[in-house]
Amino acid sequence: MRRRLTARVLLFDPDHRLLMMKGRLPSAPEGPGAWFTVGGGALPGETVQEAAAREIAEETGFQEFELGPVVWRREGALALAAETVWMDEHYIVARCRGGDPVRHGWQPDEQALIDDIRWWTHDELVAAEDLVFPPGLADMLPDVLAGRLPPAPLSIRW
Repeated sequence: MRRRLTARVLLFDPDHRLLMMKGRLPSAPEGPGAWFTVGGGALPGETVQEAAAREIAEETGFQEFELGPVVWRREGALALAAETVWMDEHYIVARCRGGDPVRHGWQPDEQALIDDIRWWTHDELVAAEDLVFPPGLADMLPDVLAGRLPPAPLSIRW
């Protein structure tokens, strides 16, 4: 099974809102979708930090941001279109000025499968009725929002 090194970004604005995208998997394009953080797979030879920076720019249009540490790690198998891959996700804290994200850097599959992108408050995430990834995100955010970051990435459930 192919391993996919992935950067997931906990991108916060000055009001401590988290930018989330709502989309569907290539293996379930007609599915209801779920909310997830900005990010994606690393290119060959790219570090997760480099992938995070590239993904922020591509998926939001934001050019000015500050990357922080990897705070969580999550691994598991995921069916993507024609293959199942082993996802090796790294959740990186980042901050930016906020504003309206743009979609001009989206790849064709993102254009087809991403339905929405918006900022969420912690309270909105707690009350969310839609599926949100990673599981338990709202419960894990208070420590990150308060600046209580782990000395090494915490392993979170798949």
